[in-house]
Amino acid sequence: MTILFNKDKEFDLIAVGRACIDLNAVEFNRPMEETITFQKYVGGSPANVAIGSSKLGLKAGFIGKIPNDQHGRFIEQYMSNVGIDTSNMVIDNDGHKVGLAFTEIKSPEECSILMYREQVADLYLEPAEVDEEYIKRTKILLVSGTALAQSPSREALLKAVKLAKKNHVKVIFELDYRPYTWKSKEETAVYYTQVAEQSDVVIGTREEFDMMENLDHEGVNEKTIKDLFEHSPELVVIKHGVEGSFAYTRSGETYRGKAYKTKVLKTFGAGDSYASAFLYALVSGKDIETALKYGSASASIVVSKHSSSDAMPTVEEIEKLIKGNNTI
Repeated sequence: MTILFNKDKEFDLIAVGRACIDLNAVEFNRPMEETITFQKYVGGSPANVAIGSSKLGLKAGFIGKIPNDQHGRFIEQYMSNVGIDTSNMVIDNDGHKVGLAFTEIKSPEECSILMYREQVADLYLEPAEVDEEYIKRTKILLVSGTALAQSPSREALLKAVKLAKKNHVKVIFELDYRPYTWKSKEETAVYYTQVAEQSDVVIGTREEFDMMENLDHEGVNEKTIKDLFEHSPELVVIKHGVEGSFAYTRSGETYRGKAYKTKVLKTFGAGDSYASAFLYALVSGKDIETALKYGSASASIVVSKHSSSDAMPTVEEIEKLIKGNNTI
């Protein structure tokens, strides 16, 4: 089974939400207290998905707010240089700063992120700064959960989803749950559910779906998809880490994508690389089972490398890993 997109659109994908700075520990296998050197990259889930998609050859655009400072210019220049249309990136002139993520790489199994997310520019995107004419030009509007955490970004994202639906643009919701941005689990569940029910494709980990359903235990995939298929979604992808990922269609098919063996350096970046390659495959007309392989292979490549955005693979790298068929 394949997903059909409007071929007449100029852009393959426009992402909306946060673009920030990742500062990844250069010194591995030690706690952050003892880490002296960090390397700077563009980060933030929607930005990473746009970057990964662009590197795979899709025409990508971005809607988001960046500060009027050196970090904001670094983000815009990097994204522009990898081929992303940045014409709808809004400059914040009210003194808000970029989000910073310091990463700690103690071991492949023990990685953590120290976030600085107070008064960050991306959460000050206004609804008036979301342009309907721009959204009309894309096959896919990619939204992620973090943009829903606070106003006015919340309302801007809800407006973007509404405009996409109005103009027959596929809405892809990458759950991207980050607890440090939200006030409560109940609040998270309300807004996640609202957007998921309006989306065409919903992608997330089992833990993220549990958060959306406000569960205090691991949920059941069949219950999750039953609830979502009563609304707009035609495809739901639930990831289970090394156990692989499962895709469920409204028409009743189930597909499984296995994880690929790799030498893991760190755990972050996997979800964004998965989404970009999965969507690349779908837009390219590949079937869902193949798209799962692309997503899994891309995730395996990124967790073996130092960065998230810089490590986004090429089509050739992904297809080489798939061809090796070295799955877990």
